[in-house]
Amino acid sequence: MPKMISVQITSMNAELEFSIKPNTTGSQLFEQVAKTMGLREVWYFGLQFTDISGAITWLNPAKKVLSQDVKREVPLRFKLRVKFYPEDVVEELIQDVTRKLFFLQVKEDILSDEIYCPPETGVLLASYAVQAKYGEYEKSVHLPGYLSSERLLSKRVLDQYNLSKEEWEEKIQVWHEEHTSMLRDEAMMEYLKIAQDLEMYGINYFEIKNLKGTELWLGVDALGLNIYAKDDKLTPKIGFPWSEIKNIAYNDKKFVIKAIDKKAPDFVFIASRLRVNKRIMQLCKGNHEMYSRRRKPDSIEVQQMKAQAKEIRLQKKMERDQLEREKRKRENIEKEKEEMEREKRELMRKLNEFEETTKRAERELQEQLERAMRLEEERMRVEQEAARLEAERMEAIIAKEELARQAEDQMKNQEQLAAELAEYSAKITQLEDAKREKEAEAESWHSKAVEVEENLMKTKEELHNVRGSASPPRASSSSSSSSSSESDHEHSEENSAELHSQGIDDHRREEERLTEAEKNLRLQKQLEALRSDLVQSRDDNKKTLEDMIHGQNLREGRNKYKTLRQIRLGNTKQRIDEFEAL
Repeated sequence: MPKMISVQITSMNAELEFSIKPNTTGSQLFEQVAKTMGLREVWYFGLQFTDISGAITWLNPAKKVLSQDVKREVPLRFKLRVKFYPEDVVEELIQDVTRKLFFLQVKEDILSDEIYCPPETGVLLASYAVQAKYGEYEKSVHLPGYLSSERLLSKRVLDQYNLSKEEWEEKIQVWHEEHTSMLRDEAMMEYLKIAQDLEMYGINYFEIKNLKGTELWLGVDALGLNIYAKDDKLTPKIGFPWSEIKNIAYNDKKFVIKAIDKKAPDFVFIASRLRVNKRIMQLCKGNHEMYSRRRKPDSIEVQQMKAQAKEIRLQKKMERDQLEREKRKRENIEKEKEEMEREKRELMRKLNEFEETTKRAERELQEQLERAMRLEEERMRVEQEAARLEAERMEAIIAKEELARQAEDQMKNQEQLAAELAEYSAKITQLEDAKREKEAEAESWHSKAVEVEENLMKTKEELHNVRGSASPPRASSSSSSSSSSESDHEHSEENSAELHSQGIDDHRREEERLTEAEKNLRLQKQLEALRSDLVQSRDDNKKTLEDMIHGQNLREGRNKYKTLRQIRLGNTKQRIDEFEAL
């Protein structure tokens, strides 16, 4: 029995161990990995390894694992990685496991700067990554510092701004709060929808030279081949869609591409090593096959997968909607309870105020009654005093008259009587003055008593009104309305391949495409707000070449798809001539 060989497979979210036979092929190992992971969209993925020369390469499905340049280590180490990218993640990625693997790999490429990402886009993407990991933001759960152990932004971005780790986390948390009610898988797709518009997304770069010896970059991606200047991987200079390419072949380091346009010369470039040409050939064949497949009706398998995924997502949506309804119902009940408690407290407060007002009015009424009694007593005392004075006055008059008679009778005592008469006259005058004062005082006290009686009547009326309005108003309840996620089929080491494009829709719809930001006004505003927020903290001396190129493209109104339209202008011959002239 042949000795079994231990193999370790690392994916973006798991580490798997397998045992294979010495004659196991690359496709057999890949099928075992895909089956274990439940991965059906196998055409996007491949097994990657570091060969004996230290170069990163892909396991050839058609050859035995041990016949390839695999390092003889225990266990043999491979990585499950995305090899071919879709043109539109929303339309093409079907399974949740596929979407998650894409999300994790693209996120890692952005954080390691394998894919250039502008700082403002990086912050927004980080907030979606946080949503994908933690779910909806909850203030009571996601306490300050909950992002402290997370790798959120690339080192390039962190180095360019005078912001602490805590300040970066605060900015990302603000945008995490924006993604209300978004499911984790929805957050992953929002991340990918934005990331796929980045200029370096899904591109494999190779160092090449044209026949003049000019050093350039060849970019191979889902849409075709692009040529880049040596110092700019963001802005391609010339582009060739897959629909224009008929045949690809290489001989040693020389790579030849034949166009469908018979008038066009061969597109020839020189690669640095033979091994590079093998990788270019492999990626060209695979991407062209994917390009052709997308422009044909879906296979029965893909149709079934899409129908199943649609059904699963519909079921998830129904379950989520049900949970949302129940959540809103609970929230409404809680709000109603809080509102009733609030109204109860308000009514109690008003009742206490009414009781206090009533008590105050009763005290004022009692005080006014007591004051009125005091005034009445004073009035009676004044009247008694006035009567006494009147009686004394009358007695004085009588005495005066008696003295006058005595004066007539007793003339001889005239002087004495005259003195007594003068005395009584003065006393009478004094008493009359006192009487007038008391009468005036009595009149004043009488007026005050009348006024008090009027105030007393008003107070009684006010008290009656206060008691009448003290009954509490009826409580009203509030309710809220309901409102609302490849086999590669390579054949040994061929050095040429016919890229058949017959029977496919060759309409190059990618040239009419808009970025997610162009389609989504809300996203435009989010990115603009982030850009304005970050500009004050940026150290322009730490900008990289890519930052400066991106800034220039932004000022000129360029983006990935506008540039694509521009670099494909003219016929194939004109663009090949332009490549040779670089």
